[in-house]
Amino acid sequence: MSTSHATSAADAAALGADAEIVDADERLYNHDLAPVPRARRTWTGYSIFAMWMSDVHSVGGYTFAASLFLLGISGWQVLLALTIGILVVYVLMNWVGKPSLVHGIPFPVMARVSMGVMGANLAALIRGVVGIVWYGVQTYFASKAIATLLLLFVPSVITWRDSSFLRLDMLGWVSFLFMWLLQLVIFQRSIEIIRKFIDFCGPAVYVVMFFLMGWILYRAGLSSLNLTLSGKVLSGDEQLHAMINATLLVVSYFAALLLNFGDFSRFAKSERQMKIGNFLGLPLNFVAFAIITVIVTAGSEKVFGTMIMDPVEIVSRIENKFAVAIGSITFIVATMGINIVANFVSPAYDIANLFPKHVDFKKGGRAD
Repeated sequence: MSTSHATSAADAAALGADAEIVDADERLYNHDLAPVPRARRTWTGYSIFAMWMSDVHSVGGYTFAASLFLLGISGWQVLLALTIGILVVYVLMNWVGKPSLVHGIPFPVMARVSMGVMGANLAALIRGVVGIVWYGVQTYFASKAIATLLLLFVPSVITWRDSSFLRLDMLGWVSFLFMWLLQLVIFQRSIEIIRKFIDFCGPAVYVVMFFLMGWILYRAGLSSLNLTLSGKVLSGDEQLHAMINATLLVVSYFAALLLNFGDFSRFAKSERQMKIGNFLGLPLNFVAFAIITVIVTAGSEKVFGTMIMDPVEIVSRIENKFAVAIGSITFIVATMGINIVANFVSPAYDIANLFPKHVDFKKGGRAD
């Protein structure tokens, strides 16, 4: 095939997302990188809303939200800074998502427009490596919940903690490898199966978070309704700086998705559906989740005598096996959700973009 007659995915996208690609250069194109026909765009506003819930509703998201309330400013100042930051993210996501929505192509292909093929490969490679690293980190977070379940129902496995490898005990390794295999089984399905899984993940965590908040309020009383976790007293200038820091931290927390979002917006039915999903999933959802998080964290100090910022640990201390099991399973599902959104789909496309002839979305996912 001559290069002069070859058509890249980005060139075909410029003709319209429903255009048929003829004589495409196999060094630049495969079916997963090609523009998504409008008939296959099944993501509604709810799907995108659920995607953002999956991204926020995780152990990492919980800890991040709680940490903002430790900056030494009042809870209402944190909420103001948080709201400003998430509104900035909302606007940026709409901008970033539109090109991929219009052309139906993922980020690494869209990047060819401004960076060229080699430049886009470099950007995709850097982003992919970061995503793969975080995939392992999030898998480890979820494996802690697996370990909690094993200790709850098979207490004898505590002996596995007597031996370790690379500073992780055998219980940790078994839990980590089980979590890795479980995710691989689900993630190797089609993008439509992934969408349905994401639709379930985010709402499921809300159920457990509301239960956890209700249990904390029951045990600690309404006095735990305190939106300030830090006892520090700051001057006026220090408060302003802390608010600016909180705003920037919110924007930076979503920095990876500011690149990745095009990998999902390409499946949206329309720009209106994308914006509705972004509004529900970012400003409204993030602020609500942060409030629930800080109430639970503040109440944990009254209930357990120490402030606990790990929801899995809070759940493990509940004196009810059924509640512990449900809570642990839910946080496992939640972490799988954020791994899909932030750390699996995009690196899979990135790796496929490097070697389109030999690597498709599924093979790229296995490389994760």
